[in-house]
Amino acid sequence: MTSINSSCAYCGVGCGVEVSSNLDQALPLATHQIDSLSLTGMAKHPANLGRLCAKGENLLASIEQPTNLLYPQDASGKSISWNDAINTISQRFNEVISEHGPQAVAFYLSGQLLTEDYYVANKLAKGFIGTANVDTNSRLCMSSAVSAHQRAFGEDVVSGNYQDFEQARVIVLVGSNAAWTHPVLFQRMLAARSANGTKIVVVDPMASATAKQADVHLAIKPGCDHHLFNGLLSYLAKHDLIDAPYIQAHTEHFDQAIQQIATDYQDADIAKLTGLSADQVLAFYQLFVAHQQVITASCQGVNQSTLGTDTTNAIINCHLARGQVGKPGSGFFSLTGQPNAMGGREVGGLATQLACHLGFADKERSLVAEHWEAPNIVGHKGLTAVEMFDAVASGEIKAIWVLGTNPAASLPDSHNVSKALADCPFVVVSDVTADTDTAKLADLLLPALPWSQKDGTVTNSERTISRQRGFVIPKGEAKADWWSLAQVANAMGYAGFEYQSAYDVFVEHAQLSSKVKQAYPYKAFDISGLASISYEQYQALKPTQWPINDTSQEGTTDRRVFTDGQFATETGKAQFVYSKQTNLERSPSPINKQNQLLLNSGRSRDQWHTMTRTGHIAKLRGHQVEPTIAMSQATANRVGVSQDQLILCQPVVNCVNEDYVSTKNNATIARVEIDSSISVDSAFMSMHWTKQFSRAGGVNQALDSRYDPYSKQPGFKHQTVEILEAGIKLQGTLFGTLDYAQTSVYQVQHTLYSGSCVHLGFAVDHVSLLSSQRSLSWTVSLPQQQIKVACVTENNCLSGLLLTSQAKVNVDLEAVAALIGHELAPDLLKTLHSLIRAGNSPLVCSCTGVSVADIDAAVHQQLDNQVFESGIKSADFGKALDAVQSNLGCGRQCGSCNSEVKQCAADSWQIALGEMQPYQAEKPAKEDVA
Repeated sequence: MTSINSSCAYCGVGCGVEVSSNLDQALPLATHQIDSLSLTGMAKHPANLGRLCAKGENLLASIEQPTNLLYPQDASGKSISWNDAINTISQRFNEVISEHGPQAVAFYLSGQLLTEDYYVANKLAKGFIGTANVDTNSRLCMSSAVSAHQRAFGEDVVSGNYQDFEQARVIVLVGSNAAWTHPVLFQRMLAARSANGTKIVVVDPMASATAKQADVHLAIKPGCDHHLFNGLLSYLAKHDLIDAPYIQAHTEHFDQAIQQIATDYQDADIAKLTGLSADQVLAFYQLFVAHQQVITASCQGVNQSTLGTDTTNAIINCHLARGQVGKPGSGFFSLTGQPNAMGGREVGGLATQLACHLGFADKERSLVAEHWEAPNIVGHKGLTAVEMFDAVASGEIKAIWVLGTNPAASLPDSHNVSKALADCPFVVVSDVTADTDTAKLADLLLPALPWSQKDGTVTNSERTISRQRGFVIPKGEAKADWWSLAQVANAMGYAGFEYQSAYDVFVEHAQLSSKVKQAYPYKAFDISGLASISYEQYQALKPTQWPINDTSQEGTTDRRVFTDGQFATETGKAQFVYSKQTNLERSPSPINKQNQLLLNSGRSRDQWHTMTRTGHIAKLRGHQVEPTIAMSQATANRVGVSQDQLILCQPVVNCVNEDYVSTKNNATIARVEIDSSISVDSAFMSMHWTKQFSRAGGVNQALDSRYDPYSKQPGFKHQTVEILEAGIKLQGTLFGTLDYAQTSVYQVQHTLYSGSCVHLGFAVDHVSLLSSQRSLSWTVSLPQQQIKVACVTENNCLSGLLLTSQAKVNVDLEAVAALIGHELAPDLLKTLHSLIRAGNSPLVCSCTGVSVADIDAAVHQQLDNQVFESGIKSADFGKALDAVQSNLGCGRQCGSCNSEVKQCAADSWQIALGEMQPYQAEKPAKEDVA
């Protein structure tokens, strides 16, 4: 058996993976041999220590896309040669620069790119073309934390490491559903709680999967986190709970921050501002000061807000006041969303940075220009993500190259972003498939190497650099992104891009780091110790945490930054930063109508970004099969909607554009899901859906493009929307192939183990099959529903099946799909009738395939066993839950579904007890269910 170590392609935890083959052949293998591969967590990787989440465990299933982009393509979809593609790009870019200047060119990058890809793109744009219009989808997830780091520390630096979560006595998670978004790290937190009694506090309007497992859940009002932490800073000062010597020696502007808070909050009630009780606020403040080992981690609930930067600084202020920066088990920690969001920031892959944590001052520009031998070093910041696509829409940007991301779906106001790209004179897209919403708008498509085939480095949330290694031989003519960028640079007439491998790029990046460290010794980012490594050393590079100033430090994974209290500011001191919260445009529009609510968007448990990599994997599609909008029963009653109803969600107002008119193009369709975890007057939608999978598009069509004024990060959270009737009179599910005359308004593709299906919604109450098909139709009557069945056959075998009704059709999708291709005989029809009458049970655990029905049956069986053995009075929910999880395996794999498993089991336990009346047993304790 042969194996290779690499890193996961998903979140910023940066897990290590080990890929092995059972063939007597060295890796890499050809794509037809990938069935011989197996993947496990890398036991010695410092991020995950062998553990993986459900997405990570299914990485191998992502290798083969439904459509792999293998050759360059023009706008018509015709394959062209790389020479033609490179010449076309270089000629068009040179023409645009000559006629309109370098600011008419832009690059939009991704945290999915490797550091080497980022470096070459940044160098080409900022050093040679002469434009800083280089931004990234990391702007959508991390830039508020970046700006806060820079304001407080002088540099974008996460000071701690993952071991701090295990050494902390209190972990505060703000705007983070880590159980779903960073499940491996969250499992480390839970293990620390079991071992050390660590308290976990979750600050989140939603009772998320993370909140349900916390010791304390503060269900704060959306967008009010800054009030909680400004109040905490005031509390620390008022009760003399600060580290005065640390503040005096290592910080500045503490007194000004306290005075401003006193002025702004003099008559304020923090409890009223946050929607918490006074007791909750006080208990949290007391817990925060009860221990010195307190770590606060935030994610998109903080970052994706128009107040994101100020909120992050409010959190950092509290840790500075306690002297909790750079010390074990304490401080502020930004949970990164993507595998290489930090690597991109290191090389300068943002419009607001130059390179290597440098800005645009003359000395900084000169240093970089000399290293790059750059003829056109840029002199100022460029356009950030929202600004960039606004400039595309206005015609200011004439040519744009999008690499490894899907802005037509992932940016807010996505319909207008799509229109801007469609109207742009020249759009280049590098991706692994031509199926994305953005790829369909390209004038030129370039085939990029996917995970499993590309080679380079990534940097995770704790500053650990890991190698990502290829283990599959590329198909067709897919190329590394750094290679395609370098080839275009050469064709445009620029020298300095003669790279032969990712190693060449990385060493040049490390050498720049060395020069920066020499010129600015107070800078924390430092990989100078890797500037002279050999090709062989690069190939064998172990996970290594920066700063690293000597080759001997390779493999070091327990580093912290600012341990000596010296920061990367001009004075060497950290800054207390306080900003007044007075800008009304940074708040959501008020709820003025019965059908309005506050919409929150975010990740679902098993999907990734815009589903390009995960949407076709059956094992990851079962948890959320359609776009849903979740809300409480009280909110649904007020808005006038019900469970499973298909609704139209559209924005109320666009604060950025007063002429904005809401249309169906600026709206999306989703199915209502009643969820008690959602706060009143709010709703939640998954961010993942796109037109690739849902005809109505995704949630970003219903969100406007307001952003944080400091970080320019879009405010995806808590925008006001209207809920309207979708006008769907008939809905259902299509299996196999079947042609019908009417056009569906709602259409969602769904991959299954046994094939696929399509969920449909029509604006008419009758669907006619085309007469060319041999068909059979009838109606099945259920107590609450009439379901019409339409079949078509080919060679007397079932080739297509359409189930429709006025309400949602609930069936076991896998079982029904498995009937396609079988003889249309009486036994098949009998089975179909049984499946229609049986309904369906939602999936709970993706790792094991366990459904709600499976858990319910297992809980009932456990209660029966206990009653038979010891009687009803000895019934023990905890014992039953442990047996259910041990037998079924649910919640015991990656752990992402643990809170859902426990809640399902608790619900079933109560039902089972009720069925045993008049016997009684104690209800499960709250802590058992949490």
